[in-house]
Amino acid sequence: MAEELKERSEMDSRFMWNLESLYKSDADWEKDLEALDDLVKVAASFEGKLSSAERIRHFLNASTDMERKLSNLFCYANLRKSEDARDPKAQDMYARIYSKYVQASTAVSFAEPEILSLPEDVLAAITEEPILDEYKRTMIKLLRQKPHTLTAAEEKLLASFGEVFGAPEEIATNLQDADLVFDNAKDAEGKEVEVSESNYILLQMSKDRALRESAFHSFYKSYQQHINTFAATYAGQVKAATASAAVRYFESSRAAAMAGEHIPVEVYDNLIKAVRKFMPSMYRYVSLRKKMLGLDELHYYDLYAPLSDGVQKKYSYEEACEEVLAAVEPLGQKYQEIVEKAFQDGWIDVYPNKGKHSGAYSSGTYDSNPYILTNFVGTLDSVSTIAHEMGHSMQTYLSNHAQPPQDADYTIFVAEVASTVNENLLIEKLLRENAEALEDAKQSGNAEAVLNVKTERMALLNQYLEGFKGTVYRQTMFAEFELQAHAAAERGEALNASKLNEIYQNLIQDYFGPELVMDDEVKLEWARIPHFYSPFYVYKYATDYSAAVALSEAILSGDAEMKEKMEKGELSTSLDATQVNPAVKRYVEFLSMGGSQDPLDELKHAGIDMSKPDSIEAALVKFGKVLDEAEALMND
Repeated sequence: MAEELKERSEMDSRFMWNLESLYKSDADWEKDLEALDDLVKVAASFEGKLSSAERIRHFLNASTDMERKLSNLFCYANLRKSEDARDPKAQDMYARIYSKYVQASTAVSFAEPEILSLPEDVLAAITEEPILDEYKRTMIKLLRQKPHTLTAAEEKLLASFGEVFGAPEEIATNLQDADLVFDNAKDAEGKEVEVSESNYILLQMSKDRALRESAFHSFYKSYQQHINTFAATYAGQVKAATASAAVRYFESSRAAAMAGEHIPVEVYDNLIKAVRKFMPSMYRYVSLRKKMLGLDELHYYDLYAPLSDGVQKKYSYEEACEEVLAAVEPLGQKYQEIVEKAFQDGWIDVYPNKGKHSGAYSSGTYDSNPYILTNFVGTLDSVSTIAHEMGHSMQTYLSNHAQPPQDADYTIFVAEVASTVNENLLIEKLLRENAEALEDAKQSGNAEAVLNVKTERMALLNQYLEGFKGTVYRQTMFAEFELQAHAAAERGEALNASKLNEIYQNLIQDYFGPELVMDDEVKLEWARIPHFYSPFYVYKYATDYSAAVALSEAILSGDAEMKEKMEKGELSTSLDATQVNPAVKRYVEFLSMGGSQDPLDELKHAGIDMSKPDSIEAALVKFGKVLDEAEALMND
């Protein structure tokens, strides 16, 4: 029976974050909130004056000061609200800073259209003036928007349709979260179990197949009843994106979505081509899953079922910290020291409590240390989550310490690389240790010990494989669905339920292969994917995961070579990994770049060229190797 959650006031402060790097108290936050208005007024005072490099420089200084203050205020209020969403004071603080944020954004919304209204040759010349050297990157990104920026009147008109463009997502969200009603599912013993939007995936991960199947049919029964409404909302979203792209002179809605991070569409196409080339590996994994579950038929509701009946190893928080600290050892002593500082200095809010935000995230500002929210429950997933969020926090920390505030924020395109590298380093460490334990167990002649270690190994291998399935294959399938849906709309075809169901069903068949039995409800899954209302976003998960696999492989390969040389006395043991492992040196420099370069250039510096399919293919080769071992272990 699960332990009842405690109130926030009952939690041990040793395992709660210390927000003093932002504000020492709520009272200090209130003082800064009062001071914000003056900073907004200063930035807003430049309206109608942005016609020279000097004035633009002064405005950018003022707006940067304003944004730093806003960031601190917003972050603190959000972290306080995350501690306990029921706390009325935290709710009030968040509501007030959100309102101030909207007001501040509105007050300086004149700036970009005003600067971009300058003739292109004048703007290009201003960008090159030395007085703007500190804002070179800001101006380059602004200059790129020039061909896609309309007149001031047209921009104002387009902005007035913001709520209209956002309506499809809001309608779909309300339908999902508030209006859908699901029949109860039944488990193997005939007991009724409630089905909801929030617990559906948990039910699909149950060991009880009868419950998984019943929940699956219940869930999609409700979606089927509203599928025409979902089709209409998604079609509205696609039409808004394609119309907006067209009036801004983009070739397509995809090109418009990718232009913000200066990513060529070839990156998207390379991802799909590479994954399709390695589709047989996914078919093998589906087959392995079917065999391990002992099923005559593998259905969609079997894809998340646990493969091991063994007792999952439990970790204390202290053990989790030790595991993560040891896992990142290949990244060098300096990297480890910062991670250790995070564990010791109150960067992390560890355990769940009543009202606490679910899941996990990394946050923080340019002026504070990073903060990690997690809900640690002692599983391997909990340990992996700490490694993942620490990757985000380390990239934030290193970027903030290496870049000026205007260039410190890294783009979404590279955001999941650092987190996934840490996850991969962790699982590779656990696999190495498991291999040693397996050898010891075999030498001891203890058959039960051998079986237990093999069971643990299969769980580790499957976690690796599930990462590829969920993040590379599945997100690429989503990316293909978006591509086909938007292309159909741009050809003038109707995006009704029949069309969307057909696209999705064909992709499921392509991506999961002949071993998967196609239940009729599978074709409806597109309707429950919220990311589709943020066009052409999901492909980044797959590209980042692929890049992270390639980077972690290079880091570990260089680490093994470095240690071998140290053992032979060819290298001093006092040297940091950044000094003797080129892959680590490049990677840590990449983590420090923030948004100072285009994301593709930053990844190239790390050693990954995403303009070619090589890194994606290398990651999928790794998937095949892990699969080889899992198949061999299954047959052993």
